[in-house]
Amino acid sequence: MKLGLQLRQKLTLAPQLIQSLKMLQMPLLKLEQTLRHELAINPLLEEVEELDTEQELEEGEFELTEEKKKDDEVDWDEYLYDDDEGYKVREQREYPEETFEGAGSARQENLYDHLNEQMAFLKLSDEEQLIGQYIIGNIAPDGYLTISVSEMAAELEIEESKIARVLEMIQQFDPTGVGARDLRESLLLQLKERGQEGSLAYRIVDEHINDLERKSTLQIAKMMGVPFERAQKAMESIKTLNPTPTHGRFDSAAIAVVPDLVVDRIGDDFVVYHNDRNVPRLRINSGYKSLIKRGSESSKDTKEYIRQKLEQARWLLNSINQRRSTMIRVMEAIVEEQHEFFIKGPAFLKPLIMEDIAQKVEMNVATISRVSNGKYVQTPLGVYEIKHFFNSGIARENGDDMSKNRVKERIEEIIKAEDPEKPLSDQEIFRRINDEGIKLARRTVTKYRKELQIKPARFRKRVVE
Repeated sequence: MKLGLQLRQKLTLAPQLIQSLKMLQMPLLKLEQTLRHELAINPLLEEVEELDTEQELEEGEFELTEEKKKDDEVDWDEYLYDDDEGYKVREQREYPEETFEGAGSARQENLYDHLNEQMAFLKLSDEEQLIGQYIIGNIAPDGYLTISVSEMAAELEIEESKIARVLEMIQQFDPTGVGARDLRESLLLQLKERGQEGSLAYRIVDEHINDLERKSTLQIAKMMGVPFERAQKAMESIKTLNPTPTHGRFDSAAIAVVPDLVVDRIGDDFVVYHNDRNVPRLRINSGYKSLIKRGSESSKDTKEYIRQKLEQARWLLNSINQRRSTMIRVMEAIVEEQHEFFIKGPAFLKPLIMEDIAQKVEMNVATISRVSNGKYVQTPLGVYEIKHFFNSGIARENGDDMSKNRVKERIEEIIKAEDPEKPLSDQEIFRRINDEGIKLARRTVTKYRKELQIKPARFRKRVVE
């Protein structure tokens, strides 16, 4: 009996958790579209112009679990009464989500929808479906999984083996390499999909992924104990793999960037608030509040339908409130940590990692990642993706740390100031950076230049007339 109760509680709570995570993952335009869709299909929801505190909390008055509200306390007849047609359930109306897309935005399939469509074709149990939703919700726009199996198991209170099994299914989805936890795993998944598991290319990636950039093909051949020609062919195969599984397929170039949050400056202080004036404000339909009072002779199916819709409405409202409070708390903590940036400008962006904010607001790092990826904030200095404020530090000779973003900006400044007829090589840029007291490896300069999408020196050379 006790075991049955525990199972029931888990199945009740898990959908709420999944919905909250999905809400947190959504950028503002997607959230607006989703809420308008829910408003159309759930008769217990209504839109209001403004919500006061009492209205926002009103969903707490509609708790209909077996333990708290008995059937004999609900006036189902009055609840379902229709003046013209007598007793009947308000029919659910189905509207395609496309109807509610923002004006001027292009319909474009995103990675999240693409993966969920594929998952729908699998024969999964309810538990596996929930695990799959959770995994997909933690896949970043670049296709990589942002949370470990052990962390997911801890959050969902489900065995790691079950999480790993569903993850293995998702890693077979299109695009090939999606759901990988690092570059090595993504490349191995791509080679496996090509039928090259166990090949020399597969072994090189599996055993020497960290040597690919710094070792020559001849060195790789010696390390693997194979002829140069075999190693060369394997390396050519590896070069055809995609280090970013989703590259070029699911970008959001056709959709306008709309900041989720706004940071306003008041003197030396800052206030954070939501940019959600176009998002519908929802509440439980006030017309139903007075109708849930006493028993009813309505059918069991009718009661269950209303119970489900009421529960779904309450989950939705709770998820919206949780999303709002979570995003505000995270951004306030970022502003506090990056105070000099907001006061003095981009040059004062300091090193900051997600773990720092996670500890500060007492949340999971995965939650901070969901808030940061694909969402933007309007600041007095311009619009930034929230993850812009997270970056590792680069040591300086004076003992201070300099943010990675600031180093990249400095490299860009040096290149912009170069003589176009004699562009600087990465080695020359490396020397200048080090002369400024920034401790940076030569290969890191090349890496940052590539991330800035700046061509090598030989391609930047031009004759000035």
